[in-house]
Amino acid sequence: MLAYLSRRLAASVAILIGITLVTFALSFLIPADPVRMIAGRNATAQTVENIRHELGLDRPVPEQYARYVLRLAQGDLGRSYVQKTQVADLVLSRLPATLLLLAGAIFFELLIGIPAGIFAATRRGRPADRWIMMASFAGVSAPQFVVGLLLLYVFANLLGLFPMGGFGTLSQLVLPALTLGIAGGGWYARMMRSSMVEVLRQDYVRTARAKGLGPVKVVLVHALRNGVLPIVAMVGLDVGFFMSGAVVVESVYGWPGIGQLAWIGIQRVDIPVIMGVTLVAAVGILIGNLVADLITPLIDPRVRLR
Repeated sequence: MLAYLSRRLAASVAILIGITLVTFALSFLIPADPVRMIAGRNATAQTVENIRHELGLDRPVPEQYARYVLRLAQGDLGRSYVQKTQVADLVLSRLPATLLLLAGAIFFELLIGIPAGIFAATRRGRPADRWIMMASFAGVSAPQFVVGLLLLYVFANLLGLFPMGGFGTLSQLVLPALTLGIAGGGWYARMMRSSMVEVLRQDYVRTARAKGLGPVKVVLVHALRNGVLPIVAMVGLDVGFFMSGAVVVESVYGWPGIGQLAWIGIQRVDIPVIMGVTLVAAVGILIGNLVADLITPLIDPRVRLR
């Protein structure tokens, strides 16, 4: 286990270095001059040069990158050009909302996808299987803003069961989390069905049936442990997506998460914010994948981390 963790941490460090190279390159690729954004349109040439010198933008590129990595190692994600605030403070202020939405979305994904996939797999080729797969395809294909507006119209406007938006209570979490969970649940249902169909063909499953075990016990006790492993890996990837990719849903519901912060940064060409959110999302993906790998042996003891 320790050897595996050491290799994974070393690989994660290498990946993070690559991501820092990509995010650092953004400051050169985005068609905007950060000095002009800070100084303003009416700044004199001398003022612009002074700011450029203070930011170290007049130094060689390798030196700029080294300073950038050193700041990241100290937890400094830079300072927002537009909001005049440390990016780390902006991210931390929105992190609780993002983590709450992440947990709710994953809960609904699993709640929808795993039972639907198991039910479809146990009825492979039957009408129920086809209807579930059609529904999962619709959930995956439907634009999230359409799903979000539809849920708002039905459950908030017509029925009045949930608020129209906002943040702070459990009732305000349900609809945005469900909007994300519908799309993810469609993917999980298809993946779960495919995995369970393969597992149900295995010899040990046929042996369990031959011993007289009931179909429910065969599926939920013997087959599910192997069938759910691909889902665990997908959850690890979803962590990074929900850390920064739920922009549309956060905008529809007014959810103050990191995704909305990234969208504001893109609209205003706020390079430090874009770079900071990208790094946070990358770290989220790495942590999510590592946790998923560590959980896998707990689900199936036959899996060994080497």
